[in-house]
Amino acid sequence: MTIHSSHPFLDPESERDPARRLRARVGGVVSLWTAGSGSSRAGLTVSSFMVATGEPAYVVGLLDQDSELLEALQDTGRAVVHLLRWEHRDLADAFGGVAPAPGGAFRLGAWRDGEFGPVLESATTWAGVRFDAAEEVGWAVQVRCVIDTVEIGEEADPLVHRRGRYRPQT
Repeated sequence: MTIHSSHPFLDPESERDPARRLRARVGGVVSLWTAGSGSSRAGLTVSSFMVATGEPAYVVGLLDQDSELLEALQDTGRAVVHLLRWEHRDLADAFGGVAPAPGGAFRLGAWRDGEFGPVLESATTWAGVRFDAAEEVGWAVQVRCVIDTVEIGEEADPLVHRRGRYRPQT
């Protein structure tokens, strides 16, 4: 067995997507988008998003075109965009589809039904949004949502994702 410092499954440099490598270096706070209710709840971890201030203000995000969240957002016309904290990293992985979630990811936290969809009770900052428009962009769907309500709380330890890893930010 050989032990080396490089990633054993990393594509050779010449085959790596430069845009994907650029995106990995941008980094940012991880969000969890949820929509629907009851058995039709859906959620997705999203790190490619931005907030555009104005009248009205918007959240613009890049969602997986095959995600249940995109379908639920378009069906219900509403969603909750939570900003996650360091304690939520396992939840982020479950909703991102990279960690197991026996019984579904919604079993991993305490939730309450809200006007815009499921609200994670331990999330201190979140926005209730209304779906406005969607457009395919690259391998994703860019969604634009109008911000209707915002809950602002403490953010002592935001969950930051950069270069494929979560990083504590203080």
